[in-house]
Amino acid sequence: MAERIVVGMSGGVDSSVAAALLVEQGCDVVGVTMRVWPRRETEEPTKRFGSCCGTEAVEDARQVARALGIPHYLLSMDEEFNQKVIGEFVESYGRGRTPIPCLSCNSNLKFGSLLGRARAWDAVAVATGHYARIGRDRATGRHLLLRARDSRKDQTDFLWPLTQEQLAAARFPVGELTKDEVRARARRLGLVTADKPESQDICFVPDDDYRGFLRRRAPEVFRPGAVVDRRGNTLGAHAGIAGFTVGQKRGLGLATGRPLYVVDLDPERDTVTVGEAADLERDRLVATAVNFIACAPPIAPLRVAAKIRHSHQPAAATVRALDGNRAEVVFDAPQRAVSPGQSVVFYDGDVVVGGGVIVRSRD
Repeated sequence: MAERIVVGMSGGVDSSVAAALLVEQGCDVVGVTMRVWPRRETEEPTKRFGSCCGTEAVEDARQVARALGIPHYLLSMDEEFNQKVIGEFVESYGRGRTPIPCLSCNSNLKFGSLLGRARAWDAVAVATGHYARIGRDRATGRHLLLRARDSRKDQTDFLWPLTQEQLAAARFPVGELTKDEVRARARRLGLVTADKPESQDICFVPDDDYRGFLRRRAPEVFRPGAVVDRRGNTLGAHAGIAGFTVGQKRGLGLATGRPLYVVDLDPERDTVTVGEAADLERDRLVATAVNFIACAPPIAPLRVAAKIRHSHQPAAATVRALDGNRAEVVFDAPQRAVSPGQSVVFYDGDVVVGGGVIVRSRD
């Protein structure tokens, strides 16, 4: 009997081809699109949530499912999305962090709630269009998260929170393909998503204006305070730390005659600290919510290549496990703009050793 696999179909080309590949492999494929906009939403969902989650995306996913000859369902997950993704996003900015909402969406919804429902439908796994691969350590039996073959599109830094149980039931069919190969396959199959442009990074933030979104959603996170230098001298005022991120240069509202950057955000004092470019350099960080995938939390310091943002080239470092699911990462050479709320992901070649969420040194 063919394995039943639920495919999270976003209406994009990657998840479309993921479904197509599983059909070709003889799997019993069920397409599901998560509806994350509230039924009471008055604004057009495509404008509100972008091309990957709106009504146009649903119709594209339906057309792809029809072309592949598989069933397609629209699954209502707006309350969970609102609480676990948007709620955490807002709360993080209020704490002076720069969050990555995809982390929670992947771990709590796609490989959390959706996986639970898939099992109730007798499915063995959930597949998505992420560029990543799954492996197995023969010696330990642990499930591994591996980089995608297309290093330019690799998305493992959005998947590091997945547990062993979730990885066991995860499928990433396009992880062995390049983006060009994915689009070529979609064209050969005549799928409507073949040449669909990439979706925006944060699907629920219109026009990438996260400040405007936060002001509408939770104006209370914008508490005015002082802009200070590293000695504590007041240089100006700001309307709320939620409008800033570490490394930011533009929009500081200062006339100092020299370039300054945000080097720290203090939610307790509501201060934005600015400094020179050299002040952004850090040779160590602390992470919380750490998840070691390839091994148990190491007793001894472990050599890794650590990545601190999606566009960052992994840098040589040593990671040391701390109590409370925390870890300290010490880099061989200082790294620029280590931002609280972003991920730090540990690699050993193509293997994702683990990852965590960067916190302030005083958190």
